[in-house]
Amino acid sequence: MLLAGAAGCTSDDDASGGGDTVVIAADLNNSSAVDTAYARALQLRIEQINASGQLGERKLALRTQDNRNDPTASLRNISTFADDPAVAAVVTGTCDQCVVGAAKTINDKTIPTISLAASDEVASPVSARQYVFKLGPNSADSAAALVSEFTRQKYKKIAVLHTDDLYGRGANSALTDAREGTGITVTATRSVKPAASDIAQSVSTLTATQPDALLVLAPPDLAQQAATDARTANFSKPMYFDSAAASDLFIPRAAAKATDNATMVFTQILAIDDVIATTPAKSSRKQWFRDYTSRYGSYSGVASFAADAADLIADAVARAGADRRQIREIIETSQVDGLSGPIRLTPDNHSGLMPQALTLLVARSGRWRLAS
Repeated sequence: MLLAGAAGCTSDDDASGGGDTVVIAADLNNSSAVDTAYARALQLRIEQINASGQLGERKLALRTQDNRNDPTASLRNISTFADDPAVAAVVTGTCDQCVVGAAKTINDKTIPTISLAASDEVASPVSARQYVFKLGPNSADSAAALVSEFTRQKYKKIAVLHTDDLYGRGANSALTDAREGTGITVTATRSVKPAASDIAQSVSTLTATQPDALLVLAPPDLAQQAATDARTANFSKPMYFDSAAASDLFIPRAAAKATDNATMVFTQILAIDDVIATTPAKSSRKQWFRDYTSRYGSYSGVASFAADAADLIADAVARAGADRRQIREIIETSQVDGLSGPIRLTPDNHSGLMPQALTLLVARSGRWRLAS
């Protein structure tokens, strides 16, 4: 279930700077496991922010609406949020087309919005996304890390499976750019619908080309299914996932054997047990991991992005109240060591997770570990 905090009523005067309750609104897909993790992380982080007293007499509240992965429903939700003066900012989930479709409305209604979607297009071009920001790995950074690993392993031929959507096409394009001049070739590429339930034929076609490695650019469920189908097709070579495949710390039992030794590009937090807390930022990540796991029973790797979004908004509210224009300006120049890693937002770059935040994780015995 998506968790939502009750939002208090505030007058227009209160919402402009003196109210007790400031609302963070979330436009999410109730049927998405990733968006459920976002909702949980937002609720927990908002409770922690309120308990810390960093906002003085103000308190944050979370209000969520289901977009059903439908851009029309999402636009309606975001418009409703923007028309409520108690709402200081909006956080959106996995639906990248929803944010792209609502970008003009977001700008026109001057509502600061942080997207947690995978596609780079949600925050680019900046000229058309003045009020939209993104938290999460960038496709170019993920592709660069993957190609660097392929080069280190001396792989010359890879096969690529990607989703046929904004994220998948963008990730595949970034991979093409990253491969330039490396000598790494693609034996075959196949695209699948994001909601596909049977991808065995596409996977079999790719493995039949005898690549040195199979690369899957897809969300968690599809990535796990691709791994299972590849092993069923007797593919024994290495498999790689980009950051969109990240989900829970523990891989579902049905896919654990198939994904064993698969490598994924993601942030350290999904394997934070393997990290020594040598800095305050690393200590904070370990504590967040423990807090989330204690509340919900397991850890979702994507939770840190939602928590960082809440932190960015809270910092802006602490400095500017509920003044949306000032909140946007503060977020646009934020530089923090977040729970996800270093975040650097600028007027020219609204997607601020730095490449240094990414590392290689390996699936071992049904869970993700830092690669040695």
